[in-house]
Amino acid sequence: MNLDLTGKHAIVCGSTQGIGKASAVELALLGARVTLIARNENKLKAVLKELSTAKGAAHDYVVADFSAPDDLRSKVNDYARTNTVHILVNNTGGPPAGQAMDARTEDFVQAFSNHLLCNHILVQALVEGMKKAAYGRIINVISTSVKIPIRGLGVSNTIRGAVANWSKTLSLELAPFGITVNNVLPGSTMTGRLESLITSNAQKAGKTFDEAKQDMIREIPAGRIADSHEVAAAIAFLATPAAGYINGVNVPVDGGRTGCL
Repeated sequence: MNLDLTGKHAIVCGSTQGIGKASAVELALLGARVTLIARNENKLKAVLKELSTAKGAAHDYVVADFSAPDDLRSKVNDYARTNTVHILVNNTGGPPAGQAMDARTEDFVQAFSNHLLCNHILVQALVEGMKKAAYGRIINVISTSVKIPIRGLGVSNTIRGAVANWSKTLSLELAPFGITVNNVLPGSTMTGRLESLITSNAQKAGKTFDEAKQDMIREIPAGRIADSHEVAAAIAFLATPAAGYINGVNVPVDGGRTGCL
């Protein structure tokens, strides 16, 4: 099985924490050159020091904020002029929790921009390089809510579904060029966002954080919450030559929680 990413170049978004950071670490371990993208330069510099260079890759970063798509487009287009990128990991923090009926229209617009539009900007900037290399891996980190909506995440459920359908459409268009487009759907994964959701659930139910956390764990057949690197392992695999015939799919990494095929 060919899991070697030596000579391949990956961009990982939202890579200063959580699943994004873990994905950058795993891709570097497989030999990829990694470019980190996030808005906090100090955190980017710190993560850069944690990436393996054992296979000779020289990593770098781009400071960009997904709440400013025009700035993102300018920076990524400039970067793509002098760099061929083979792997793109689209990963952005989810919208705030809340009922769909309580959401403002601008909440949907902002989430649509942060997730779908910024993902699309990145793909458009990088896809020509992937076509010339005859190798591309576009991996979108979404949510199991694209299969079964999650209560209390109205805006997120809506936007994640849009991203999943955009991704499937791209997978059909780009497959002839040796480019695959897949989605990884994390279940409960111990990140800052999950801690925030548990805190919110605890407050609403009048429970402690640990009680609300145990309520969540009881819904997971595996009986535990995932570590970020377990999700990142699936992302890294989809980026490798070994996964070249996997295209247009949603891959739940959820310990068996999602109640559908």
